[in-house]
Amino acid sequence: TRVYSTYGCFYFKLRISYPWYMSDGTEFALILYREMKMEGGKRMQFIDMHCDTLLECYLRNKSLRKNDLHIDLEKMRRAGGLLQFFAIYLISGKGAKDENITLSPYELFFDIEKQLQENRDILAPVKSFADIEKNQQSGKLSSLLTIEDAGLLEGKPERLQILYDRGVRLMTLLWNYENCIGFPQSRDEVEHRKGLKPFGVEVVERMNDIGMIVDVSHLSEGGFYDVVKHCRKPFVASHSCARALCDHPRNLTDEQLKCIAEAGGVVGVNFYAAFLRKNAKVSTIEDIVAHIRHMIRVMGEDYVAFGSDFDGIDCKLEMKDYEGFQTLIENLEREFSTETIEKICFKNVSRILKDCI
Repeated sequence: TRVYSTYGCFYFKLRISYPWYMSDGTEFALILYREMKMEGGKRMQFIDMHCDTLLECYLRNKSLRKNDLHIDLEKMRRAGGLLQFFAIYLISGKGAKDENITLSPYELFFDIEKQLQENRDILAPVKSFADIEKNQQSGKLSSLLTIEDAGLLEGKPERLQILYDRGVRLMTLLWNYENCIGFPQSRDEVEHRKGLKPFGVEVVERMNDIGMIVDVSHLSEGGFYDVVKHCRKPFVASHSCARALCDHPRNLTDEQLKCIAEAGGVVGVNFYAAFLRKNAKVSTIEDIVAHIRHMIRVMGEDYVAFGSDFDGIDCKLEMKDYEGFQTLIENLEREFSTETIEKICFKNVSRILKDCI
């Protein structure tokens, strides 16, 4: 009787969580076993602040629901993800030509964004903090839509409101090339000191006004300090590492880390090997934990999170893919308290969402 009752409870749960599996008895049985096993021990939920999966699915004609990339919706469900920030990286210039993309970055945004709409039966948007709990209660995964490279604004501030109305709640100001906002990080010190353009300052202020999070990953150091000066709300570096551990211009100095903490922001640690350790070819859990440890020492435990950059990085990964998050969390448990791990996994980002959107 006890076993039958337990099975019935899980069957009801999985009818909601995995409706697309009900016709496949073998697959369903495997998922039932895994869910029952995990129910016996609590999984730590987590939020990941950056991935490039939408673009990869778009370019390779793959399904967001199930694919061979780092992230798909089935992996998200199995791994216990609370919320995934899905970035739309707006490929342009030579990169767009190489991929035979003829759409402008602004047009491309709407074309890529359709993937989220197509999976609304199991994946629901987060436009306010309250949406996370609402989505959980309805048995759906949560996604937060972001843009990587504000160049799609093309000097038109009115586009910000249009993007906000489409669900965008975070924007990385630029990628690796100059745009209408400012300049990227660079190994050239003169270039690295360049700040935001006048339109970039206007965009930061308008993002604060409408409730869109400012993201400084990829930004020049000069642009970073302009954000510190003009941003009135907490800002983030969604996928960056510590320069003290790996001297790469994409990484943040201790002074920059402290500025983000003082602003009440968050840094999502990037899993890319070349940002974790000099000349590294493999992204290891040990290196990821080292950057988390360093940031906690410099910033405090209230300002550190995950920013995997899954499907935007091409190195070998000890974690393999999204389902490796639980192994990473198990490693954190050896060193940090449950309270600290909860902050890293979801509480710090949750605070940002409450404060900013």
